[in-house]
Amino acid sequence: MSGTPFAPHTPAETRAMLDEVGAESEADLFDIPDGVGFDGVFDIAPRTEREIRHEVAEMLSRNDDLVEFMGRGHYDHYVPSPVDHLADRSEFLTSYTQYQPEITQGFLQVLFEYQSMLVELTGLGVANCSMYDSATALAEAARLADRVRSASGSTVLVPDSLRDGKRAVLDNYVTGSDLTVAEYPTSEGTADVDALADLADAETVLVYAENPTVRGCIEERLTDIGALADENEALFCLGTDLLALSLLQEPASVGADVVVGSAGALGMPTSYGMGLGIFATREDYLRQVPGRLVGASEDGRGNRAYTLTLQTREQHIRKERATSNICTNQAWVALRTAMHVAHLGPDGMVDLAEDCVRYARDLAHRIDEVGGLQAPVDDRHHFREFVVSTDQPAPAVAGDLAEEGYAVHVVGEHEIQLCVTETNVGAVDGLVAALAEVGP
Repeated sequence: MSGTPFAPHTPAETRAMLDEVGAESEADLFDIPDGVGFDGVFDIAPRTEREIRHEVAEMLSRNDDLVEFMGRGHYDHYVPSPVDHLADRSEFLTSYTQYQPEITQGFLQVLFEYQSMLVELTGLGVANCSMYDSATALAEAARLADRVRSASGSTVLVPDSLRDGKRAVLDNYVTGSDLTVAEYPTSEGTADVDALADLADAETVLVYAENPTVRGCIEERLTDIGALADENEALFCLGTDLLALSLLQEPASVGADVVVGSAGALGMPTSYGMGLGIFATREDYLRQVPGRLVGASEDGRGNRAYTLTLQTREQHIRKERATSNICTNQAWVALRTAMHVAHLGPDGMVDLAEDCVRYARDLAHRIDEVGGLQAPVDDRHHFREFVVSTDQPAPAVAGDLAEEGYAVHVVGEHEIQLCVTETNVGAVDGLVAALAEVGP
C-alpha cells in the first residue's frame, strides 16, 4: 500500500509495522472468506433506474409480511407527517456536525430545544444530543462514573435481565479499563432491592436500573435504589425512554445521577438498530458529558445565538485524552425526535403514554382468559409490553403465530412477550383469536 494517497508509507515503514504485529503482509491482517473478497470484477450488469427499482421491490416483497407485537427496546409509534416533511428539508438532510454556527443557527436551535426537552423530562441539569443508542449511552454512563467517583471501586451493577445486546456493548466499552460488570437479581420483572442491597458496597461505582424494565414492568422502588447507590457513594443510572418519562416518576426526584435510554422511540419508525440515545446528567458532571452539547450565547450584535459548546478537540483527534469516542453525528435523529415531541405537546405525550398503559393492561386481560395462557406473568403495572406464560413450548407458539401473520418475542421456554402501541392495537382482535387457536 506504499505510495497511495491514503496510506503514504514507505516500504520500510510498512515492513516495520508488519514485523511489529507479526504479519507477513497486509493481506494477513484481514480474514476474508473465499467468495466474498473482491476479485477485480464487480460483475454487475448495468440497469436503468426503473429496472433497479423493480428489482429491489421484488426482492423486498419476499420478506415475511407480519404484524409485529415486538418491543424490548425497539418501539413503533406513529410518526406524524410534519416530522417527515420538515426533517427532509435539504438544510437538515445535508448538514453534518454543526461546527459553523454562523450558517447552522436553525439546526442548532432545534438541538438546543431537544436538550431542553430532555432536561424538563428528567429534571437533571444537562443533556446532550449525540448518543448512538441506549446501549452506548449506558456504557458512557459507566465510564463517566469511573471518572467522577471520588472513592475507590470499579464494579458496575446491572439487572440480570439486561438485554444481551446492551450487556455486550457495555462489556465492550469497559474492556481495557478497571471496570467490571456484575449482575443483581430481579423478581417479578423488577429489581430485587434486598438482594441489590447485599451486593452494593464500597466497590460499586454505578448502579443501573430500568423503568420500564425490559419486560415492560414499572419499577416501584426507584427511590430505594437511588438511596442504595448514594449510601455506597455510587452513581445511580436510570434507563428509560422519552414517552415513558412523560408519565413516570421524574428521574431527578428518585436520586438519578444519569438518565440513559432511547429517544428514538419518538420521531423514528422501528429501525432495529438505528436510533438515538438519551444522555442527561447533573450539572456537576457537565465537563464529563460525552458527545455534543449545544449552548445558547450571544452574537456580536447581542442577539441570542447557538453554538456547540464545551467541545474539546481531543474528542475528535486525540482519543487517548478524550472523555468519549462518540463522534458520529446523531443530530438528524434528534431533530426528528424534537419535532415529534413538539407536535404532541405535554398533553399529547401524556395521553399517548396513558394509552400504552391501557393497551397493555386490556390485552393482557383478554389473553389471560384464553386457556393455556396466563398474562401478565409479572405482578406489576406495565407500560407497552408484558410477558405471557404458555402451557405449550414458547417457540412452537411463536412459530404458529408467525404462520397466522403475527410476530412476537420468545423470552423463555414457556414465555412470550407482547408489545402493543397505537400502531398495532387495531390488530389485537386477530392476535387474540390466533392465540386462542395456537396457545392451548
